[in-house]
Amino acid sequence: MALIVQKYGGTSVGNIERIKNVAKRVARTRSQGNRVVVVLSAMSGETNRLVALTNECGEFPVGREYDAVVSTGEQVTIGLLALILGEMGCQARSFMGHQVPIITDSRFGSARIEEIKPDNLMRELDKGVVAVVAGFQGVDTDGNITTLGRGGSDTTAVALAAALKADLCEIYTDVEGVYTTDPNICTDARKLEKVSYDEMLEMASLGAKVLQTRSVEFAKKYDVPVMVRSSFNDAPGTLVCKEDEDMEKVVVSGVTYNKDEAKISVLRVPDRPGIAALLFKPLTEAGINVDMIVQNISHDSHTDMTFTVTKTDYKRALKLVKEIGDKIEAKEVVGDPNIAKVSIVGAGMRSHAGVASRMFEVLAQEGINIMMISTSEIKISCVVDIKYTELAVRVLHKEFGLGKDDIGEEK
Repeated sequence: MALIVQKYGGTSVGNIERIKNVAKRVARTRSQGNRVVVVLSAMSGETNRLVALTNECGEFPVGREYDAVVSTGEQVTIGLLALILGEMGCQARSFMGHQVPIITDSRFGSARIEEIKPDNLMRELDKGVVAVVAGFQGVDTDGNITTLGRGGSDTTAVALAAALKADLCEIYTDVEGVYTTDPNICTDARKLEKVSYDEMLEMASLGAKVLQTRSVEFAKKYDVPVMVRSSFNDAPGTLVCKEDEDMEKVVVSGVTYNKDEAKISVLRVPDRPGIAALLFKPLTEAGINVDMIVQNISHDSHTDMTFTVTKTDYKRALKLVKEIGDKIEAKEVVGDPNIAKVSIVGAGMRSHAGVASRMFEVLAQEGINIMMISTSEIKISCVVDIKYTELAVRVLHKEFGLGKDDIGEEK
């Protein structure tokens, strides 16, 4: 008897008919002799609606009451699924985050899981009951409801799979797996049979919407095999797993993009020790994540610093940095929300030279200016004007032979 954790996203539970389809899949998995934990998101669009309501109450509403509001969407879907499963003769019980419990820190809006106590779930599973758990939410040590940030249901599912020592975590979504790039941009994008944790981690952090970054971190840390597949058919999905030798044969596995980016430049900053700390520490304290950072070579004892944040944090970050800029005697602080980050990812980049130059050359041939560059062992990211995003993705996808008609190896 296997223990399987299944997670269904917002589009999979978008209405009662779709929830009934999910119930059929869950009941089938249970009838095969498996113990099943189901993690659900809110109905598609519901979290956005709840967030919009909180935004009408204040400029920056994130906090205890914000989490109390936006966490309610999942409570609805878990109750509905448990009801439908019961009507089908499949015993089920719903659990909110605090009923598991999933214990988190107190960073409302982006809480991190500290501990999961699985005894309550295990008691139900041992009785043959399907446990239906609200994704995206937890509880802090003071009993406050917390939320894990957008896409947090993926993190809930993988964290539960780790805590329960599950045999498999299945992430059901509206796509059939992980593709070489967004099929909406490249119609010849290929579905990958498997992808390494490191590659998936890079893809997720760089804009691929299939899995949330923190869920992949959990999967890698606790060696949880994750299958990404569609909730609308029985097509085989993509397995996210440990890296094997075959994965390194492919130089580039995928091209990702992220339009949820904005850059802020602090011009003519005095170039002296401690300036970077003075600039970035307040951003950290405000819970604003900084991504790419570029500092120009010092000239006349002054330098320029440019960094990226999410569009969500952009206005708040720009306001804060302008205040900091006055204190550190910077000449000017300017921002640009009209950028995107385009990246190539592949485990094979570790052992193949010249990948970066090929990327830069093909972008230059299309007249696409590169504003910022960031690299790691298995990825290269470039910040470009947002209007060139789709073009950049298409030419890179073609350059590295990632289409359906290619064999998936270096051209």
